[in-house]
This record gives sequence, structure tokens and C-alpha cells, in this order.
Amino acid sequence: MIEIDGLSRYEVDAFGTRIHVAEVGTGPMVLFVHGFPESWYSWRHQLPVVAEAGMRAVAIDVRGYGSSDVPDEVEAYRLMDLAGDCVGVVEALGEPTAVIVGHDWGSPIAAAAARLRPDVFTAVALLSVAYDPRDTMRPTDVFKMMGGDDEFYIEYFQEPGRAEAEIAVNAERWLEGFYFTASGDCPPFASDERPMGLIGPGEKMSDSFRYPDKLPAWMTLDDLAFYAAEFARVGFSGGLNRYRCVDLDWVDLRAWHGAPIRQPSLYIGGEKDGPTIWGAGSISRFPQTLPGLHAAVILPGVGHWMQQEDATGVNVALLDFLEMLR
Repeated sequence: MIEIDGLSRYEVDAFGTRIHVAEVGTGPMVLFVHGFPESWYSWRHQLPVVAEAGMRAVAIDVRGYGSSDVPDEVEAYRLMDLAGDCVGVVEALGEPTAVIVGHDWGSPIAAAAARLRPDVFTAVALLSVAYDPRDTMRPTDVFKMMGGDDEFYIEYFQEPGRAEAEIAVNAERWLEGFYFTASGDCPPFASDERPMGLIGPGEKMSDSFRYPDKLPAWMTLDDLAFYAAEFARVGFSGGLNRYRCVDLDWVDLRAWHGAPIRQPSLYIGGEKDGPTIWGAGSISRFPQTLPGLHAAVILPGVGHWMQQEDATGVNVALLDFLEMLR
């Protein structure tokens, strides 16, 4: 685990939910929201850089992760609740507003928070998962279409306990395979191979994982051990329950059907990132869905874990955006 000078870690009451935060710096607040299967620690390369630029950099453990609350109920992981946690953190830290930055599932959480409370979240940066407003198709129906004769991984995650049982066999090894296979360092799959994200009948998600001879430069053994230790304490159900709420979100957000995000925005994707590639159509609609878009940056050679794989590229794009907001 890397050390960050001046970093403070503690827990706050976000409207009745305990949320763990890591913060450094002073100035306007930038709130970082991670995805699956990650941690506040995923932003370790951004926090000190943003703080050095004169801002208060705050990264949370999303509910279900780390030292934050881990509700048992699946429905406790709806976007409405997770966006509420973000608002609660801003209020608990005594700030009137914040820029919100999200990666992977953190991107839809950040987008929901920006839609629901534009008075609090005055700008938004989305990494990997492109913004797509609510539309007429139920999300699980979309994922069935994406899987075809196989199961798309979000379908695979829907049944409580199923993915948990697979991961429990060797959680650290599962994480290593998940991280590496979704990264830009993973060799391309052959045309006759089933890629990560598609699960064949009777198979497990990890059947398509690749493993490196040694960890890539952007993740050390200590980094992997930190993630594994966090999940050893709280398990994976909280993170997986986020996937199990996609249809509930579709109902909850019907009043925001088709709604754009009008605040200043930034998108950062990776050339080799699955959600960036799948989201090409959504990215093409940004003039309508993100009318305040500052830039859409695609990092060459980079996979899913962009803020770790290419910390410099992400930091340059993010600091340019934050400077524009001043």
C-alpha cells in the first residue's frame, strides 16, 4: 500500500449510513467514487495530485465496501441510495458543493448524483462507463441481448450467492485474474475464444481469466494484497448487489427518463476498455446527453483500470477539467 502525505481516513454519517472517506488537501471539494471490485485506494494516484493543485480530494468506500456500511438487503444498493450517500458525505464534510468523479460503477453513481442534485454536484467526470440516460428498455433485457447464447457477466451476477461461491474458492486469485484480464496488458483473445464478460453454459466467469507471469507495473503485490484484505473483511455481496439493482434503478429513475446532464462534464475512456468499446454509441450521443461536455478523452493502449494503468494520462485530463472550472 502506498503512503500519501497528509492523508486522513475516517468515517462519516451520510444521512444514517456510515461511509469511510480518505481525504487530503484543502480547497474546493472533489469527490471520487470507485467501482467493482475496488476501493477508495483505486484513486491513490489522483488524490495527492488533486490536493497539490489546491483542492480537497476525497475518496469514499462505496457502501458495501471497505469500512463503510454493508447492508444485507439487495435493494439497499439502488442508485438512489448510493447517490444519497454521496450527498451525505458532502454535507457531513461541511461543503456546499463538490465536483464528483466516478469510475466503473462509480460513473453511474456520479451521474445519478449529478442528475438528482445539480445544486450540490456542480460538475461531473465519468471514467470508463459512458453516460446513457434512462431509456425504454429494461436493463436486464439489454444484457440478455448482449450475451446472446452466452451469459453476459451482469446476468451472471444477478443470482445472489452464485458469483460469491465462485470467488470464495480463492478470492485473491480471482481478483488478480479479474484485474489483469480487464486491463490493457491482457493479450487479445483469439476469435474462437470466449472473452471475459461472456460465460458459457455451465462455466464460471473466471474460466476466461488470464493471469500474468508477474503483475503489471501499475499494480504491485502490496496493492493486490490491500484489495484482497478489504474483501476478506466484508465479502463481495455488497459490491455484487449493485448489479442486482439495475432494474430497480430503471423504475426509480423514470422521472429522469432521457434527461441530460447539463453541468460541465468530462469523459475518460480506455482504448482497450470493454465499457468504453461497448459504449461507443453512448459516446457518440454526448452532444445531446452531456451538453456541457468539456472533453471526451480516450487513452491509447489503456484498459479498464485507467486511473491506475495510466495515472498520468488520467491526471492530465482531470486537472485540465478542474482548472477549466475555476
